[in-house]
Amino acid sequence: MRDGRAFTRAILGTLMAAMVMMFAAVDAFAQATGYQLGRGDRLRINIFNEPDLSGEFEIDGSGVFSMPLIGTVRGDGLTARQLEAEIARLYGEGYLKSPQVSVEVLNYRPFYILGEVKTPGSYPYREGMTILNAAALAGGFTYRADSKDIRVKRDGKEEVRMPPDTVVRPGDIIRVTERIF
Repeated sequence: MRDGRAFTRAILGTLMAAMVMMFAAVDAFAQATGYQLGRGDRLRINIFNEPDLSGEFEIDGSGVFSMPLIGTVRGDGLTARQLEAEIARLYGEGYLKSPQVSVEVLNYRPFYILGEVKTPGSYPYREGMTILNAAALAGGFTYRADSKDIRVKRDGKEEVRMPPDTVVRPGDIIRVTERIF
């Protein structure tokens, strides 16, 4: 009986260590990619030990949202860590002593797919989705689609040709071109 418990504890310990490493890898990836918040992102902001100041907020069309006491906060273009630091700074200026802030993205802004797909439009972002997955979500390519000539406009920059296995980001505008025979 004791050997079974020791074995179970060893297995659980190994699983816990693996889970900790996995979550650390996901967090490191999010920080390394430096995802910038944008219009339409929905956030959960927690001010520790201050439930009246915490809550869910959405970045509006002008790139801002409003929080109790400190008012309008610009979130557009910041990473979650930068936004945490900015909110802590604003609350630290006369409202709270050493505020501890966490920011979690609840819903990312949608991506858009246009052109030669069966159902062009706006779709909810899903982490790890590729352009090919996005096209499938939009009903697949039409018979006129040039699946090798897909253009993506990202972060308001110029459209760039990208392969179908490119990972989609929130706010991307994907355009599937028409093939020329």
